[in-house]
Amino acid sequence: MHVFYTPDIDSSEYYLSEEESKHCTKVLRLQKGAVIHLIDGKGGLYKAELIDDNKKQVTVKVINVIQEYNKRDHYLHIAIAPTKNMDRLEWFLEKATEIGIDEITMVICARSERRVTKEERLNKVVTSAVKQSLQAYHPKINQDVSLLEFLKCENGASSVKFIAHCMDDEPRNYLSDIIVPKKKYTILIGPEGDFNSDEIESALQFGFIPLTLGNTRLRTETAGIAACFEVNYLNR
Repeated sequence: MHVFYTPDIDSSEYYLSEEESKHCTKVLRLQKGAVIHLIDGKGGLYKAELIDDNKKQVTVKVINVIQEYNKRDHYLHIAIAPTKNMDRLEWFLEKATEIGIDEITMVICARSERRVTKEERLNKVVTSAVKQSLQAYHPKINQDVSLLEFLKCENGASSVKFIAHCMDDEPRNYLSDIIVPKKKYTILIGPEGDFNSDEIESALQFGFIPLTLGNTRLRTETAGIAACFEVNYLNR
């Protein structure tokens, strides 16, 4: 099944972007009459036929539409400290998208080794994963934000909020013991050196519930994937 990302589709006849058109005709070598699928990132899955295979602007005609395709009954927002190695961060984005995630925020912490990310690049990684895993919903990538600003923005939000940290002298919970299915969740994942004690205390004051992801020390991107998988597993 050949899938193309078409976030601005709004009619029965649609022109693929130049990038998608080139991929369609030059890489996949599809021609007029071929049947493809389109996703709009908002839940729509479209079955379409190529009616013009111009290499710079492929034209398609929509044959069938399914709305809210594979919509999940929960909402997951992971706020994660960007890793120093961008490959690891991109790996997290790719796998989290495949497993199931709705929103991602890069939070800059006191021990963060990377303080700037390129939102456009991250979105491209997510878009590719959305198409590969045939998902009709495109996760939202937010701009980088400091941890304190993030905590303030989340204050009063309707989601159930968690902070995963590694401080053994602080009480922590397993998701399986406290999670209520079919809710909105926000999970904070810290940098390689973990959150410091002041950051953890601030999160607790803003209503975040302390969380453990197991007895081993996980890399940032692994912790993000572990949290993503567990939420989806518990909501299966």
